[in-house]
Amino acid sequence: MNLTRFNLAAAASIAGFVGVLSLSFVSSEARAHGDVTPQAVDVSKLPPLKESTNKNPYVGNADAIKIGASAYGQNCARCHGLGAVSGGIAPDLRLLPTDAATDEYFKGKVQSGAIRNGVTYMPSFKDVFKEEAIWAIRSFIVSVHTED
Repeated sequence: MNLTRFNLAAAASIAGFVGVLSLSFVSSEARAHGDVTPQAVDVSKLPPLKESTNKNPYVGNADAIKIGASAYGQNCARCHGLGAVSGGIAPDLRLLPTDAATDEYFKGKVQSGAIRNGVTYMPSFKDVFKEEAIWAIRSFIVSVHTED
């Protein structure tokens, strides 16, 4: 009878330890989600810009879309969602208009970020991305645009 109590106590102790251990993995994953270092974007396959512009020069450029998709996945998806489909943290970028005025807005927002009431909602990427990278990401977003 004492052996049975020991086995039950040991089993409960092990189960408790496993539960605590699994929670520690979950909580570290949750903390790591938003704490990611921005990744540089290799734009060497794109035609270099001769000067700064507020209109996307790479619209429809297959290389820009490919580079932009990768850059988006590494830098934007954690908040704006995979494939630009928002998971609720940040706006669904597929819904952005594809016109020149929105190109200018997009470039400005990526460069300056978004801070409201002292809280950073989106970091500034002006010191991380070359302008070519911004337009590559915009090209990817335009390529997945939807009206829905």
